Amino acid sequence: MKRRVKRNKKRKKKKMEKELQEKMNMFDKIPDACDACEKTFDKKDKNMVYSWSVVVREAEGIVRLYCPICWDTAKRVVEDFKTQTGE
Repeated sequence: MKRRVKRNKKRKKKKMEKELQEKMNMFDKIPDACDACEKTFDKKDKNMVYSWSVVVREAEGIVRLYCPICWDTAKRVVEDFKTQTGE
């Protein structure tokens, strides 16, 4: 019984480490500019890191980056579309 518990813990730990590694690899794919307006992004600027939006599509391996202005504009467009279609 103890062996099974140890084995399960080891498997879970290994799985978590693999997932973390995959996420770290996705971090390297973050673009250097907004995908909409091409405004440059500084990965070392704390304000930018916290205010910009990142969209990750793990299945496709795509990482998109949006500045706050473009992100707000996109959200407004989606909200307008929803109100027009009645969703």
